[in-house]
Amino acid sequence: MISHPSHRPVSALRARMIEDMRVRGFTEKTRNDYVRNVRAFAAFISRSPDTATAEDLRRFQLHQTQTGMQPPSINSAVAALRFFFTVTLDRPDLARWLTIVREPRRLPAVLSVEEVTLLLQAAPGPKYKAALATAYGAGLRVSEVVALKVGDIDSQRMLLRVEQGKGRKSSCPREGQVGQPGTLVGTPRISGIGALLSLPGRAACNRICPTPSV
Repeated sequence: MISHPSHRPVSALRARMIEDMRVRGFTEKTRNDYVRNVRAFAAFISRSPDTATAEDLRRFQLHQTQTGMQPPSINSAVAALRFFFTVTLDRPDLARWLTIVREPRRLPAVLSVEEVTLLLQAAPGPKYKAALATAYGAGLRVSEVVALKVGDIDSQRMLLRVEQGKGRKSSCPREGQVGQPGTLVGTPRISGIGALLSLPGRAACNRICPTPSV
């Protein structure tokens, strides 16, 4: 869930940090996350974060671990605080005390062809079936699927153009057919999903090809 900024006055220190992030092209979500993490740190030490010491950072990370915070959340706070101390405060000597928590990689659960078929059959309607088939066949994220437009589909070359995906990168995943021919049928533009065109069947492929520069 994205936290919405409050209407209380923004301190000069926070305004400077936000400006530093805007200059570097950070998304609004990233800016909100970084501000939230620095604010949480300031609340923990009960004073302005620009007065923090190395011991404050050590205690904060120890507190996060003891309260059961998961590695992704801890590492998100580390990224925010490293930016704050290194860029906004120009205090890299403090940032080096922050420790990234390593998390063991887990093998993903891979669905069988039969399971994927059952998943598509359970879709409540054509638009949901088209969205699920596109996500699975091309290896797209949910946000990338719902942002697709008719013009993003190249049925001749079997390509989808993904604009501003994760990391604000554009890519060309190859569309793979899932289920019977005609799975990707024309559907109305609902919830950001364009009219997905029917594509001829091919083996599923989720490799991302670089977008040619023009």
